[in-house]
Amino acid sequence: MKIIFDKTLETGVSWQDKQHKELLDRMSALSEATDGQLEKEEISRLLDFLDEYVVVHFHDEERAMHESGFPKTLPHLEKHMIFIEELARVEAELGKGVSAELAEKVRVKLLEWFKNHICVMDKELGAFLIKKSGGRAS
Repeated sequence: MKIIFDKTLETGVSWQDKQHKELLDRMSALSEATDGQLEKEEISRLLDFLDEYVVVHFHDEERAMHESGFPKTLPHLEKHMIFIEELARVEAELGKGVSAELAEKVRVKLLEWFKNHICVMDKELGAFLIKKSGGRAS
């Protein structure tokens, strides 16, 4: 399952959109890898990338929320923690080997979660940042 970053996923905040595109590209590659197209080492490499990149991305969003006074910071942070926990569960399962069940978890739990998070919470944050900056959020 590949998720293409398009206009429906844009928040209007350039740094956020750029990071979302990179994350979705890598997560889509991970999903395809779990369909048996790549070796376990490649899947591990992609998961390692996600570990590092998600930390950077969530940190950037969290900094923007705090600096701007975003009123829904706490619920947004809670969703970030849920994602990090789910990513850890997927990584633990990879230790048992690549399986169809793991592929499904990547597709549903990671890709769909992230897509839904962008479409709801991150778009709300983006709109707030744009409004707060007078339409010049970058």
